[in-house]
Amino acid sequence: MSTSAPGSNLSSNPAVTATLDQWHSMITSKSLKALPELLDAKVVFRSPMAYKPYEGAQMVNVILNTVIQVFENFEYHRQLVSADGQSVVLEFSATVGDRQLKGIDMVQFNAEGKIVDFEVMIRPMSGLQALGEEMGKRLAPFLAKAPA
Repeated sequence: MSTSAPGSNLSSNPAVTATLDQWHSMITSKSLKALPELLDAKVVFRSPMAYKPYEGAQMVNVILNTVIQVFENFEYHRQLVSADGQSVVLEFSATVGDRQLKGIDMVQFNAEGKIVDFEVMIRPMSGLQALGEEMGKRLAPFLAKAPA
């Protein structure tokens, strides 16, 4: 993997580069309104709290739009790109309430630059617990209606 600053063009796939640039722009503006156009219809989200992954663009859109509201002081620090340019690891920090956390987003793209897999890992446990509690409160109504 290569290391670069957020938004840097290290991808060998121009569609992935465009998606990453748009992702970073949305994060900076704190608005994920354009997220659905970046997601593959069958995208999978792997939560640091849940055993079973969440599937489908609608579900992933709701989750990521919720987490961007929960996180405070969110900032990406590093971007690691796979040799084939189809996967990135984005290192971040944020706070949830009075808890600080560090984490990574591991994102895989298809040839068209659509996000097909989004996995999140977070530490320390106290930060992960604060995030899980807040996300659970906010997503409970939506998840109750979602198909199993």
